[in-house]
Amino acid sequence: MAFSSQITRAVYIGRKILLPMHEVSVVADLMAAVKKELEKYDAVSVKAVILTVGKLTNLGTEQMEFAYEIMSKDSILEGSMLMIEEEDIKVACGKCGYEGPVNYMGTDEYAHYQIPVLSCPKCGSAVTVTAGKTCCVRSIEIEEAD
Repeated sequence: MAFSSQITRAVYIGRKILLPMHEVSVVADLMAAVKKELEKYDAVSVKAVILTVGKLTNLGTEQMEFAYEIMSKDSILEGSMLMIEEEDIKVACGKCGYEGPVNYMGTDEYAHYQIPVLSCPKCGSAVTVTAGKTCCVRSIEIEEAD
């Protein structure tokens, strides 16, 4: 799943809140998928929605939680928790056989961001990303009617 650049904080204009668009569109799609899945059950409420979000998606968890809280109002999802489990970046090297985590640039104490290096940590060759790009609903905790 490819994503465009993101806005990393909400902007307030007067009393109107403008949400970060990147996270809002993803949360809207995830909420639509959850609601469609709920049609299969006799759910009276949703307790939690658990997501897996890869670090390469550049999705801000705080922004997603904020968007979810706002967008779930007046729906079956209102009051439910959005739980986000981060997926680390892992790669596989076809040249030396390495499989595992990536190295990062910007790991010193003054760095504000860590940037993943998408080359083999052992031999420096090109790699295939095997984890870290996921954005999906892992599970939904519901309360069903009696």
